[in-house]
Amino acid sequence: MPTTDVLRPRDGDALRAELRQIVASSGVPVVFGGEVSAGNTLYLSEFHGTRTKGLDGLLIPSRSGLGGRVLDQQQPAAVSDYGSSQYITHDYDRPVLGEGLRSILAVPVVVAGASRAVMYAAVRERGPIGDRIAEMMVKASRRLSHEIAIRDEVDIRLRLLDSSAGAQAGFTGHSAATAELRDIYAELRTLASTTSDASTRAELRMLSDRMAESLRSTDQQPDTEVRLSVREIDVLAQIALGCTNAETAQRLSLGPETVKSYLRTAMNKTGARTRHEAVVTARRRGLLP
Repeated sequence: MPTTDVLRPRDGDALRAELRQIVASSGVPVVFGGEVSAGNTLYLSEFHGTRTKGLDGLLIPSRSGLGGRVLDQQQPAAVSDYGSSQYITHDYDRPVLGEGLRSILAVPVVVAGASRAVMYAAVRERGPIGDRIAEMMVKASRRLSHEIAIRDEVDIRLRLLDSSAGAQAGFTGHSAATAELRDIYAELRTLASTTSDASTRAELRMLSDRMAESLRSTDQQPDTEVRLSVREIDVLAQIALGCTNAETAQRLSLGPETVKSYLRTAMNKTGARTRHEAVVTARRRGLLP
């Protein structure tokens, strides 16, 4: 879990983006949601289609109302008539019914065994929420969970980067610190390849470039005569970890033949005869940390 009380601002942006996508594609009249604090309390902050301010800023502890039940059980849940439902507590009848909401679906965003946000879809008529909308909400929850998990990993890698960089500064050429930084570099490239969010992908690329720069010796400059593509560097970074072509394909979400193609072009560009020689040559030319 992050050390902050709620999701980081960029995770809040991801939540808002998912809610906007649900609004645009589902036709549901009311969509809203919020973040979960370190104290396991849901804070409602994002709204589409509401007519009042009754739900704005509502704090919902675990097990209270529909959102608190979902937060606690970490499973989607719905009520077809909120006011008369025996499935939930009725601590929030006034703001919910004041908004005119009757049928509500709540879906948690679970990351590493903890609820990090809850998203709602609601209508002002009694009756079940349709399967199509429920499926759409669950898919949105999974996408958001994936994005937050990636960003959590980035935070972990950055802390390791600071730790390893400090060790490397204290022991010039320290092989263990260098190996750790190279591992983190490859993992960042992997994460960048698996995220669907463009801004997150750009941030991960930037962090990996920064790490490569920190590992480059002061008198070493990248070889401008040889230019490797982003994907060729991604593949070489995995090969440098000792991954097979099949493992590289799985880590980068590529086909095995595609990996072979990128590896082959990287070898041609570096003048290498083997995959491991390509890694060594790329490092010597300052193209890979």
